[in-house]
Amino acid sequence: MRHGDKVKKLGRTAQHRRALMRNLVTALFEHERIKTTLAKAKESRRTADRMVALAQKNTVAARREVGRFVSDKTVLKKLFDVIGPRLAGRPGGFTRVLRLGPREGDGAEMALLELVVREERHHEKKAKEAAAKQKGGKKAKPDKKVGEKGKTGDESEK
Repeated sequence: MRHGDKVKKLGRTAQHRRALMRNLVTALFEHERIKTTLAKAKESRRTADRMVALAQKNTVAARREVGRFVSDKTVLKKLFDVIGPRLAGRPGGFTRVLRLGPREGDGAEMALLELVVREERHHEKKAKEAAAKQKGGKKAKPDKKVGEKGKTGDESEK
């Protein structure tokens, strides 16, 4: 029978698991990307997607319901004012889990849990464009000349 297998228990009591999920989801909305174990990432993704769906509604009832789970008021404000509108056109799938491989110490499978559309990526893109504009006047010199491509050091001296 499949009783009680809807939720991954993660080797914790119900209270500990609830606190863990609250902290992971709050950290995800605060930083927009977190590194954790694969099992925790998959389980917290369910909760995070529900919270973003409520943030898209942007009603007082939705804010209160999310506020019961996300206790940090600045993160709650960011979720409803920034993240919710940014993901407004999506019908679901607001987060992604990227596998990172085993952890060095105990071999646990690690993963990156991130929002699908992150604001940081936009800032990183602008920073790269600004850096490219600053370096635009300087061109890199080629390492080898076209004629010397196939020659070794001994052949070029002859």
